[in-house]
Order: sequence, then structure tokens, then C-alpha cells
Amino acid sequence: MRNLLLSLLLLATSASAQVYTYIDAEGNRVFTDRPSANQHNVESVQLAPTNNMAQPPSPAQQQPLEAPTITAPAYQMLRILIPQPDATIRDNTGNLIVTATSEPGLQPGHLYRLVLDSQPWGEAGRSPVFALENIDRGTHQLAVEILDAQGRTLERTPSQPFHMMRTSLVQKRKAKPCTKTDYGVRPECPLKDKPVEEKDIPFIPFI
Repeated sequence: MRNLLLSLLLLATSASAQVYTYIDAEGNRVFTDRPSANQHNVESVQLAPTNNMAQPPSPAQQQPLEAPTITAPAYQMLRILIPQPDATIRDNTGNLIVTATSEPGLQPGHLYRLVLDSQPWGEAGRSPVFALENIDRGTHQLAVEILDAQGRTLERTPSQPFHMMRTSLVQKRKAKPCTKTDYGVRPECPLKDKPVEEKDIPFIPFI
């Protein structure tokens, strides 16, 4: 027990403190840092230097990186209802109604815009219904966009084809030939194609 106490005393003593030892009246060796003035056989104890290592500086505490703010899209869905992709439209006037829908519905300040063959068609507006007129025969590409208040495109449908079928003027003339009164009235019967009428030459008797 005495040896344990002596060891603890030595470990707890700092390197700069002085330790002394002496034999007391009972013949026991005593270690102390404050020897009694009545003791004459006090000796200084030489302590080995401690090998304490300086504590490394703690790394600077880093602030956690803020997660980037992810803005949810304004619309989960935008698509063309009419016509269906690759639809064939048969209209001799070349007219067509296009209808779109979005989820959610159009938000305040936003507009729908129709795109025909990669070019905006008409003015953007709040209505998802567009009337196309006099579309040429052949295949065309349709798309619908949603614009914000600054005219920037927020959403756009994939381009989808449709085919416009119109009876040609030649086909119309074959189906219903032009009469004398049709020229200048029916589009397929222009005045420039009106045959020249033969004038009646009055009969002059031979003299």
C-alpha cells in the first residue's frame, strides 16, 4: 500500500516540483515535497524529465455545407390532347383545332404558346386551345410551351407530327368540272383558266 501511494505521489508531481526523501523515527522512508525542518537526513530526489507531448491544436471546426436548394418544377405534366401524335387531318380548308392540358393548371402570370414547325404560332395566351387555319398539305410538327411573365419557356411538350390532307384544285376540278359560271367563283376555277368564248360571226350572204 505504501509503495502504491509513493508511486501516485511521484506521478502526480510536476516536472518543476522538488521531491525530498528521509528516514523517519520508525525507520520508514518518506517522500515529500515539503520536508520538515526537524529532519536532518533529508535528501533531494532527482526525477527523470517527463515526456509529455504538446497536445496538437484541434482542427478548426468546419461549418456544415448547406445543401443546394432544389426548386421543384412548376408543372408535373404538359401534353397535347388534340390532335393525337401522327394523326391525319382531312380538311380542304386546312383548318385544325389544337388542345393542350397541364398539371397543375396554368399558374398566375403564365401563358400557353403554340409552336408549329419550330416557329411560334399566333400570340401566347391563357387558353390551351388554338385554332390553326389554312395549313398547307403535308406533314407538320406541333408543340406547346408554357411561358413565365418574362417570356421564358418553363415547360415544352415534345414535338409531335400530324399530316394535313387537302384536296388539290386539280382533284376538285376532276370531281366537279368547272362550268361557265364557276370561273371566278370557285377557288379551283380561276378566271385565268376560263376558256375563251367563241364569238358568233353573223352570216353574210355571198353577193
